[in-house]
Amino acid sequence: MAIPHSTWPAMSLGRLGFGAAQLGNLGRETTDDEARAAVDAAWDGGIRYFDTAPHYGLGLSESRLGAALADRRRDDYILSTKVGRLIVDDPGGVRRLDDEGFVVSGTKRRHWDLSRDGIRRSIDESLTRLGLDRVDIAYLHDPDARPSQALDEALPALIELRDQGVVRAVGAGMNQSAMIADFIRELPIDVVMLAGRFTLYEQTALDDLLPLALERGTGVVAAGVYNSGLLSSAVVSDDASYDYGPAPRPIIERVREIAAICARYGTDLPTVAAQFPLRHPAISSVVIGMRTASHVRSNIERLHAAIDPGLWSALADADVIPIELATQSTTISTEEASL
Repeated sequence: MAIPHSTWPAMSLGRLGFGAAQLGNLGRETTDDEARAAVDAAWDGGIRYFDTAPHYGLGLSESRLGAALADRRRDDYILSTKVGRLIVDDPGGVRRLDDEGFVVSGTKRRHWDLSRDGIRRSIDESLTRLGLDRVDIAYLHDPDARPSQALDEALPALIELRDQGVVRAVGAGMNQSAMIADFIRELPIDVVMLAGRFTLYEQTALDDLLPLALERGTGVVAAGVYNSGLLSSAVVSDDASYDYGPAPRPIIERVREIAAICARYGTDLPTVAAQFPLRHPAISSVVIGMRTASHVRSNIERLHAAIDPGLWSALADADVIPIELATQSTTISTEEASL
């Protein structure tokens, strides 16, 4: 049976969204004041799309984001969170920290649950942490090892919640494009979040997800656009990270070549990396993780920076990007960065 195109009316996410993983102490501690200042700076800069997850700091990101948005009119912003991992008590972890990259106490842990009841419980618990009565988008989070359960239980449970009006839109958020493409083929989901697979350096999603998303009318949010830090600095260091680990030497050398091309055209690597995904018509928004107000302001500046159109052609000539994406027009105005 043919799967119908999504009937979701595309939300105006804005060209730049606020990724709140760092509010969960990703990699190092973030203070409550830093978290609130970052959200305030995002709001002042026109950002109206905020993304979080229970996974981020064992619920800390959701709690901080909800507190920072508490005084904002709910209809003035869009918020997404994720399901698939429940946060449960773990009294035995009192003397250790979380072991999945967040500097938080190990007195809680993640428990995978993609059942219908688990999905509903996850939404309820997220709403409690956020202090909200609804979320706009719910993504199934990283179901890589559970594709059958994702298709048979978790995503249908999310679709049911959407149809009941509990959430406005549903989809999946992953670090791979192939499985997300499978989900779109099989189910009428609305929007997906793709991390790291459509960036200035790596564009594997061109082979499967992005053409299908255009065909089905499914929104795609690009995350991980700096490839775990590889593209986040104008000067690529010898210890740069890629895909959550140390970048191999050939990748570092290739990205240095890309950075040199950017410099010749009067801009820098992270500015081009932030803007590049928006050149594809399937991409609805770019979500970037931001820890502090200065991070927010620098990312907004990158999204609005003028780039010599000749750079895109030069990148295509160097086999960095496809030629068809070198000719896209993506002028970004202040209004487009907000709802």
